[in-house]
Formats: sequence, C-alpha cells, structure tokens
Amino acid sequence: MKENYKLYPTITALFVAVLIISNIASTKLTQLGSFVLDAGTILFPLSYIFGDILTEVYGYAKARRVIWTGFFCSILASGVFFLVQYLPSANEWGNQAAYESILGLVPRIVLASVVAYLVGSFVNSYIISKVKIYTKGKNMWARFLASTIGGQFFDTGIFVLIAFAGTVSNSVLLSIIISNYLFKVLVEIVFMPLTYKVVKYIKHVEGLDYLDIKTNFTPFRLKD
Repeated sequence: MKENYKLYPTITALFVAVLIISNIASTKLTQLGSFVLDAGTILFPLSYIFGDILTEVYGYAKARRVIWTGFFCSILASGVFFLVQYLPSANEWGNQAAYESILGLVPRIVLASVVAYLVGSFVNSYIISKVKIYTKGKNMWARFLASTIGGQFFDTGIFVLIAFAGTVSNSVLLSIIISNYLFKVLVEIVFMPLTYKVVKYIKHVEGLDYLDIKTNFTPFRLKD
C-alpha cells in the first residue's frame, strides 16, 4: 500500500484534536432539552465519524495507528494537566481552586475516555471492516450504522461508568448513559449523508478504497 497519502495526516490531526478537546469539555454536565450529557459529547461523535472515514478509505490497520496516536496524545495531555495542578502557584494568581475544580478532574475523565475510546473505536473499525468484506464493498450505510450502534454502545457505557460513578446518583448515571448513547447515534445518523460525500471525495483524492482481506485485526499492534 502506498504511503504518500494527501489527506491522511490532516484527518489524523483533526481526530486527535477532537479527542483532547472532548476530554476537557467532558468535565461539565449539561442538559439539552431532555438529554443529560457530558459536554464533550457535543464534539466527540466527530471522532467516530473520522474513525469511519479512516477505516473505510485507508483500512483497519491505518485506523488502528490513528487510534493509538490519539491514546498517547490523551495520556500526554492528562499528564501535563496533572503536573501543572501541583506546581506552586504564583502569589498574584488566585485561580488555583478554579483550575482544580475543572482541569483537576481531567485525569479521571481521560482515564474514562481513553478506555472507552479504545474499546469503542476498535469495535467501530472492526465492524466496518468485516461488514465491508462481507458485502464486498457495497451498502456503506449498513456498515456505518452497524459500527455506530456497536461502537457507541461500548464507548458510552464504559465512559460514563468510569467518569461519573460515585459522583451522581444511579438514576442520573443511567440517564446520562441513555442520553449520551442516543445523542451520539443520532448525530452520526444525521451526519451520514455528509460522511458519504467526504468519503467519496477522499477516495477520489487518494485513489484508494481499501478492503481488509489479509489484515491482522489485533488491536495491540502499531505496524500495518
């Protein structure tokens, strides 16, 4: 497979940016109508859309590389926030409590995010690849829908349980899980026509439509 991709680095950068920004925004719970959401959910579904695009165009192995890139970048961001929290504050700076109340929660949020994201992202990519093989590249809508339902189920359940268990009541916890799951699935369904167009454009630019016939599907590998 050729390596001189034109858009792969850009998609990777956007994927990682969405992941890190979502981790920080997720420290706030918000309510939109009847949906109780961690605020990162507003942006996070885009990471799954990028995951769909990466797997569909470049194949599972290339998507796997980006998933692990996002994982290591999230760990780096969390480590920096944690270190900064315990650095001595300047006398003129009176915002230590505010920093701790928001960014001080980030390590737990990132733990929840990276575990959920690793499981959910790999489930998402695996389903896309396998359904694409089974349908011989046809019915793209079916694999996008199936991967969204499966990947977001694991992602949402794992994230909410790790991030908020013990901090809110069980009824609120269940409400967050249901609201987040439905919201994420609906967002991906709404954006599916646009995802179709983006995938078609990228396939044209790259001259690539990869089918994972001989791919090793283990998540624990960085090489293609």
